[in-house]
Amino acid sequence: MESNAVRDPRRWWVLAVLCLSLMVLSVDGTILNLAIPSLIEELGATPSDIQWILDVYVLAFAGLLLTAGSLSDRFGRRRFLVIGLALFGGASLAAVFAAEPWQLVAARALMGVGGAILMPSTLSILMTVFDAEERRTAMAVWGGVAMVSVIIGPTLGGFLLQSYWWGSVFLMNIPIAGLAIVAALVLMRETRGPARKLDPVGVVLSSVGLTAAVYVIIERELNWAIIAVAVASLVAFVVWERRREEPMLPLFLFGNRNFSGASMSILLMSFGAGAVMFMLTQYLQFVLGYEEVVAGLAMLPYAVAAAVFNGIGAGLGKKVSNRALVSGGLLIMAGGFAVMATTTGYLPLLVALLVMGVGGGLAGPSAYTSLMNAIPLERAGVGSAMNDTVQQVGLALSIAVLGSVLAEVYTGQMPVSAPEAARESIGVAIQAPALAEQAGAAFTTAMHVGSWVGAAFCVAAAVVAAVLLRPLAPTESPEPVTV
Repeated sequence: MESNAVRDPRRWWVLAVLCLSLMVLSVDGTILNLAIPSLIEELGATPSDIQWILDVYVLAFAGLLLTAGSLSDRFGRRRFLVIGLALFGGASLAAVFAAEPWQLVAARALMGVGGAILMPSTLSILMTVFDAEERRTAMAVWGGVAMVSVIIGPTLGGFLLQSYWWGSVFLMNIPIAGLAIVAALVLMRETRGPARKLDPVGVVLSSVGLTAAVYVIIERELNWAIIAVAVASLVAFVVWERRREEPMLPLFLFGNRNFSGASMSILLMSFGAGAVMFMLTQYLQFVLGYEEVVAGLAMLPYAVAAAVFNGIGAGLGKKVSNRALVSGGLLIMAGGFAVMATTTGYLPLLVALLVMGVGGGLAGPSAYTSLMNAIPLERAGVGSAMNDTVQQVGLALSIAVLGSVLAEVYTGQMPVSAPEAARESIGVAIQAPALAEQAGAAFTTAMHVGSWVGAAFCVAAAVVAAVLLRPLAPTESPEPVTV
C-alpha cells in the first residue's frame, strides 16, 4: 500500500481543477449538436460545412491523444494541462467571432488540438496525486463529472440557444478555461516521468493512423484509400515501436490482461453511452416533441444515477473485484437497453435511463482503475491517453453503427410513396403533417432495433471483462516522479 505520509494536502483541490478542465471538454463535446439549425440559418453553413464543423474536432482530438499523452509524461503533465486549456480557450474565442463557416471549422480544429493536449493530463495527474487507497474514489468523481457534463451540455446548450445566439455555446468555455489555468498554476506541482528520447517517427505514424481510422469510422463510407493509410500507418507504428528501446507506447502493456480487458470494456461501454445520447436526443425532440432544454433535462436522470453509482461503485471496489463490478455493471446496462427496446413513451424510458446509469456508474470506476493500475506511474500520460482514445473510438463507433442501423430501419419503415428526403430524415418528415405520425412510428421502431444493438454490445463488453480481467485489482503502484 502506498504510504499515507506522502499524500498531497491539496489533492482534493487539485481534483476539483482536473474536473473543471474535464467539464469544459465534456460539455463542449455535446453542446454543439443543438446549434446545428442556428449555424445553418445564421452562419449560412451548408450540410457539408456542418459535417466538417463536427468532424474536424473529433479528428484532431482523437488523432493527437496518444502523442500528447506521451509528450506530457516527458515534458510535464501540469504544463500540458495549462497549454491545452489556453489553446482550447483561445480557439473558443475565435469560434465566437467566426463570420464564415470555414473560420468555425478552423477554430474547431484548434479546439480539438487543445483538447487532445489537456485531456490525458486530467487522469494522469489524478494518478500521481492520489495513492492507491484513495485513487478509486478520485477516479469515481472524475468519471461522474464526465457523465454529468455530457448531459449538462444539451441542457445548457438549449438554454443558451433559446436566449442568445449560436456563438454563446463557445463563449462559456473561455472563463472556465481561464479559471482552471489559474487554479492549476497555484495548486498543482509539476510531475513527469523519467526523461526518454523523443520518438518523432512514432508520433507521425500514430497521429496519421488514428486520424485516418477515426475518419473512416465517422464517415461511415468504405474509402479504401483512407483505410489503406490507416492500416499501413498503424501496422508500421507497431513494427516501429517493437524495435525501439524506448517506445512511445510500450506494447507489452497489451499482454497485461487488465490493460487489454479494461481497454476493450471501456471501448464497448463508451459505445453504449454514445448510443444513449445519439438515439435519445432525436427521439425526445422529433418523436415526443420536447424542446431542447426539456430534452436535455429529460436525460438528466441517467447522469444523476451514473454519478451516484460511481460513488457506490468506488466503495464496492474495495470489497468486490473489478471483474465482477465491470461485468455486472455492463449487464445492468444491457438490461436498460432491453427496457428501451420494448417500450415507448417517457416513463418507461425514464426507467431505462436510470437502469443504464446504475450500470455505467458501477462499471466505470473499476474499468478505469483496472486500465490505469496496469500502467507504471511514469507512463501515466500514455495510459490516460489510451483510455481517452478507446473512449473516442467507442463513441465514434456508436454514431457510425447506430447511425447506419437507424437510417436503414427508419427508411424501411417509411412509405415508399413518401418523398426521398422524408424517408431519409425524420427531421424533414415531421415538417409534413401527413407524414409526422408515420415518421414518429418509423423512428421508434428504428430506436428499438438500435437499442437491441446497444444491448448486444454491452453483453459483449461484459463477456470480455469476465474473460480478461483478473479477479482482484492491484493495490500498489510506483510512486510518481516529482519535480
